[in-house]
Amino acid sequence: MKVDQETLHKIAHLARLNVRPEEEAELLNSLNGVLDWMEQLNEVDTTGVEPLTHISAETNVLRDDRVAQHLPREQALANAPQHDEQFFEVPKVLE
Repeated sequence: MKVDQETLHKIAHLARLNVRPEEEAELLNSLNGVLDWMEQLNEVDTTGVEPLTHISAETNVLRDDRVAQHLPREQALANAPQHDEQFFEVPKVLE
């Protein structure tokens, strides 16, 4: 598949790009180069190769998610510049 000038204009419109006429030739070469490379990848024999979901086989070691009281509310609020009995008070940022 080759990208022609009409297809380039459609792609530019969909991507909301303003392509100047002097840039079109370079963009056509780049897009066609990518498509040629993809065609080369289609020629590779991938029989028996399992698809990857992650780059490495490493697994993340996570701790158990247990509910616990780690910091009493009074101690957490002690250094807050503004707070009420239960919550931190912060300046309003949205109207």
